[in-house]
Amino acid sequence: MMDYDITETLDVRGENCPMPVVKTKQHVDGLARGDVLEVLATDPGSMSDLGGWAEATADVTLLDQTEDDGVYKHYVRKSE
Repeated sequence: MMDYDITETLDVRGENCPMPVVKTKQHVDGLARGDVLEVLATDPGSMSDLGGWAEATADVTLLDQTEDDGVYKHYVRKSE
């Protein structure tokens, strides 16, 4: 169960590595601190790619990742 509110959704379904990460980074740059971005992807590699990117990026936190019927959902918070 989510304990955060989604501020915006970024749909990168159909995009392959590295585009989900590139577009997520670009989108996060425009968010306010504390905002939560939901990223929808179909690339299975996005699970590890976005996880690794978030771990290496100081101003974001990966809150959760799920998979539902071939759609990978990632929840990223811009640090407050």
